[in-house]
Amino acid sequence: MIKSITLFAISLFLFSCGNTSNEKTKEQTETAIHEEHHHDDESEAIELNNGEKWKVDANMITHIRNMENDINSFAKVEQKDYKALAEKLQSNIDLLTSNCTMKGKAHDELHKWLLPYIDLVKELSEAKDETEAAKQFENIQTSFTTFNQYFQ
Repeated sequence: MIKSITLFAISLFLFSCGNTSNEKTKEQTETAIHEEHHHDDESEAIELNNGEKWKVDANMITHIRNMENDINSFAKVEQKDYKALAEKLQSNIDLLTSNCTMKGKAHDELHKWLLPYIDLVKELSEAKDETEAAKQFENIQTSFTTFNQYFQ
């Protein structure tokens, strides 16, 4: 239940990307609710842009690449501080979402990757032990493999 509420809140926040108005219409809210309920549907699979990778805006890709670099560096260190990594990743997520300028289909496809990624970082930060954290870290690495298949 908490995960659904969190996902809904994130969906509403991210749904407002590029929206110059702070007011939500009923239709926007209903769309966000609809997206939250169907998050795991096959229709949520990321699609290529006519066989090509989607271009992510320069001000946003910076934060994504910072996260990827943090993950790649973390994989090489022996002493793993998963909580510290989760905090760094969350900081970049906050910067990424606050600098969202994308619109249209590229924006929609990026959200199909970003929303599950945000959940993975949250799960990493809440991991109860090192084994669980290590598993979440692997999932985050896999998420970036997916990102690089669909985005540039």
